[in-house]
Amino acid sequence: MHYVSQSATKSRGDTSRRISSCAQALADDRGLDGFTMDDLAEAAGVSRRTLFNYFSGKVDAVLGEWRPLDEADVARFRDGGPHGDLVADLRALLAPFIEAKFADRDELARSRRILLANPRLISTVHQRYEELCAVVVEQIVAREGVAFGAGRAKVAISLLAALFDASLDGYLADPREREFSHHFDETLLIARSLLGA
Repeated sequence: MHYVSQSATKSRGDTSRRISSCAQALADDRGLDGFTMDDLAEAAGVSRRTLFNYFSGKVDAVLGEWRPLDEADVARFRDGGPHGDLVADLRALLAPFIEAKFADRDELARSRRILLANPRLISTVHQRYEELCAVVVEQIVAREGVAFGAGRAKVAISLLAALFDASLDGYLADPREREFSHHFDETLLIARSLLGA
């Protein structure tokens, strides 16, 4: 049996983030079509071969790696946990995305600027979102039953995505520089009060 050490996992994550940060800097400076993978390898201080071990192309490098949902979290959600409330449990299931250590606000603003300027990036993000959404919808239906319906599950996920985007605005503009999770939870409370949920 092969085990990957925590230091190896951390090292891989650090390298992946460094490559993505360099890809974003190049995309911001030159545009997505204004640099090559060779340029990116040089900027990130890795070989071309190493670069392709992490990312298949510039779009993936700029967007970075998206972690899959934790299997234990998915199983707990499907079994009705951890709180017994669908919205609170969806928030817990998606906590890795909500509580992730975001880059500093300038880097996050740059990421958003690059994304909005490049239709290919938007298309890829949408595809990744749809893939994640399909997994979560399947788990909601498994948890709530077929009568709940995939349509209602999709609405729940779409609402959370809209709350994520609204929270991002608040996070970027917050003079007190509070964590993103603070803004998301605050936005979620507002949505619940507006929807009477």
